[in-house]
Amino acid sequence: MMELMKGRPQNTKGRLEREILVYDLLDQLGIEFERTDHEEANTMEACNEIDRILDVVICKNLFLCNRQETNFYLLMMPGEKPFKTKDLSAQIHSARLSFGKPEYMEEFLHIKPGAVSIMGLMNDKENRVQLLIDRDVLKSEYLGCHPCVSTSSLKMKTKDVLEKFLPAVHHEPIIVELPTES
Repeated sequence: MMELMKGRPQNTKGRLEREILVYDLLDQLGIEFERTDHEEANTMEACNEIDRILDVVICKNLFLCNRQETNFYLLMMPGEKPFKTKDLSAQIHSARLSFGKPEYMEEFLHIKPGAVSIMGLMNDKENRVQLLIDRDVLKSEYLGCHPCVSTSSLKMKTKDVLEKFLPAVHHEPIIVELPTES
């Protein structure tokens, strides 16, 4: 049974270092958050249950790259929106976008597939990954994301992510507008 808890876990036994480092940074930045622990969320039903517990819709996070694998992007968008590369490519002036390989995701963000999250930008010290945020994500007071693992989910104020977290990790988002309908 999932439950909503305030802040970091009291007992960190069995948790990965990449998760603990997220909590350390959020605490250091004074960003309050709520958390729920769960099994790996690999079905829409599981994701819907997590959304219900957090009372927030967790963004769809996509790790993308250009055909040459020289430019990498993390796209945050509402889960219900369809993703079509042509809708994004023109806005960021990058043709032929595709999903980035897991090895790049691990190298740049220290995240595995299934746990893609804005929190991974804290590990991108060389700014290899450009953050793209769909404008509709910014309309919500809160946003949900994983703390670099897919067995926990966080809820925090969107404003804190934009005004505290992103400046601290030296990433500036590009705001994009993806259509709701195809």
